[in-house]
Amino acid sequence: MPLYENVFIARQDISGAQVDALADQFTQLIAEQGGEIKKRENWGLRNLAYRMNKNRKGHYVLFNIDAPAGAVAELERTMRINEDVLRYLTIRVDQLEEGPSPIMLNRGSREDRPRRDRDRYEDRRDERDERPAPAPAAERAPRETAEAE
Repeated sequence: MPLYENVFIARQDISGAQVDALADQFTQLIAEQGGEIKKRENWGLRNLAYRMNKNRKGHYVLFNIDAPAGAVAELERTMRINEDVLRYLTIRVDQLEEGPSPIMLNRGSREDRPRRDRDRYEDRRDERDERPAPAPAAERAPRETAEAE
């Protein structure tokens, strides 16, 4: 059977449980048509590049599918009808990737980095705090000017 990758974006205002139920519905549809979902990844709620139907974010889900062309056509028809699906894209591939997708790999590396620049430069801030403060203006000696001579 041909192999496909499918990514769909669900509306931002539905819950994660509703996204899982939607993905289960699509998985069942593929199984009824004689296909199989090899891998399913939920990429979570992510920002969109531009607004789609008044949505700025969307729930992304990836399917790796091993199914006949008719099953994928039925899946796309169902996604087109469903009002919770903003966009979908299905492509035919020669082989399915094993392991996590690059999106999931990138998510893990983000947690290893420091949260903000203040975490990175905190040592320098401590050194600045240890320097003596400048003396108040009243205690400073007046500057001699060239006119006074």
